[in-house]
Amino acid sequence: MLKPLPPGEITVNPVDSHRAIAFRTRGYTQGPVTRLMSPADHGEILKPFVFLDLIDAKDLAHAGEQRMGLHPHSGIATLTWLFEGSVNYEDDLGRRGQIDHDWMEWMHAGSGAWHGGGFGKSDRLRGFQLWVALPASSELTQPYSRYVHPDSRSIEGPVTVLLGQYGQAKANIESPSPINYFSVKLKAGETWRYQPPLGHEVAWAAVSVGSLLTPGLIEAGEMATFEEGEDAIEFLAVRDTEFVMGSATKHPYELVLGHYSVHTSPQTLLHGETRIQEIANDLRQQGRLK
Repeated sequence: MLKPLPPGEITVNPVDSHRAIAFRTRGYTQGPVTRLMSPADHGEILKPFVFLDLIDAKDLAHAGEQRMGLHPHSGIATLTWLFEGSVNYEDDLGRRGQIDHDWMEWMHAGSGAWHGGGFGKSDRLRGFQLWVALPASSELTQPYSRYVHPDSRSIEGPVTVLLGQYGQAKANIESPSPINYFSVKLKAGETWRYQPPLGHEVAWAAVSVGSLLTPGLIEAGEMATFEEGEDAIEFLAVRDTEFVMGSATKHPYELVLGHYSVHTSPQTLLHGETRIQEIANDLRQQGRLK
């Protein structure tokens, strides 16, 4: 059943969505980061989507600098997207900089890479970081990063295309496999209908602010996983809402997990973690890693 809406809020009929919510989660929170998905839970069901973090930090000016030191990955790619604020970044190649809101960072770890960063100087930081499992054809390729300027974003209607394509809007970054990943903004009372492409059987949505009917209610801080299939999903904003959603062709491999890596086989995992250790040795010689 739908939860009753608070007094004074817009009241709506259930939307005409053909995909029910299979389950939902609020994940677990550590500081300003809430992990909504990991390979041990929803990531196994939603692969190639394997990790999703909701970032929501306030009063950063009084919290002091918060940093995440250099740490490794292999076999996966990460996409960082901010609604508000900024984050700093660095990597094992010595590149450093800042990503502001409406920018997008894509880090393809491939055969192995180290990166880190921290919160910028803005008072509020809000966004998502997504990890996707790479297919066998690219899980051991050369790592690289791309930074997409707001002027280069692909937008159609309420949708900013982060990966994949929606209508005529196509992402500036090539997806490693059939994936759509969108950022969507709806005003209270607005609806948006999404018809997944052929073969996109997994789908999910996570709300940063506001709330949605799909027809089940998804509130701020929640992630909902939809029943598998290719039917359309319709979203109605109960309040002004900002959310991300993804759909994809299901990753056909078992998730082979390491300490910092996700691969398609024990052999490629060994290759990735060996390369990670080689980079770590170089970083220690440079004095950048203890």
